[in-house]
Amino acid sequence: MDTLTDATLQALWLLLSGDPTIWGIIGISFRVSTVAIICAIPPALLTAFVLAHFRFPGRKVLISIFSALLSVPAVVVGLTLFVMLSRQGPLGDFRLLFTQTAMVLGQFLLSYPILVSMSLAAIQAVDNRAWETARTLGAGPIQAFFTLLYEVRFGLITALLAAYGRIIAEVGASMMLGGNILEYTRNIPTAIALETSKGNFSQGIALGIVMVLLSFILNAFVHSMDHKTHTANL
Repeated sequence: MDTLTDATLQALWLLLSGDPTIWGIIGISFRVSTVAIICAIPPALLTAFVLAHFRFPGRKVLISIFSALLSVPAVVVGLTLFVMLSRQGPLGDFRLLFTQTAMVLGQFLLSYPILVSMSLAAIQAVDNRAWETARTLGAGPIQAFFTLLYEVRFGLITALLAAYGRIIAEVGASMMLGGNILEYTRNIPTAIALETSKGNFSQGIALGIVMVLLSFILNAFVHSMDHKTHTANL
């Protein structure tokens, strides 16, 4: 018990004292995940809009595929990209393996189906008259598209937060694609796995505290957005 207490106190000190190693790991984690989610948002929103407002052969199959991809383990995504980015893989010449770019690609693929599925549900929940009214009033397709997105903004923010929470906490793909290189690809989940395996519980606890706080913050925002969505629909 005393050992756990000491490790927790040391963890708090590492965070509050601005330990460069700890905060460097935190910075890498947030940077990689933020770039991944920013890259995933535009194509995911466009895909969700097309699936919601157009009827074409294979549409239902695509929706089912995106729903199925929600349950694919992160390590499977990491393994798939690892094979493709390895020297013997089709993308090996780009030498992206064990870089932050590879981690971004992995997190992009993890967040994309989440954003598509949740955005699709949000768009389908809105009356089609929002789109039709905007078009009737003379809005072009792009302007009407953004009008529709504004109508479902709370649902889209919920999708964004859910996807961000998933990718920033995943360890499998980041470990395989980034290699857990100190000051380059070592993020919060991979650092926790490494430090606790070495018995360095203070660093693991410090990073765990950050993840728990982030989880609470994201969940609070999600519940807030859900409440606003229900309120707006009344």
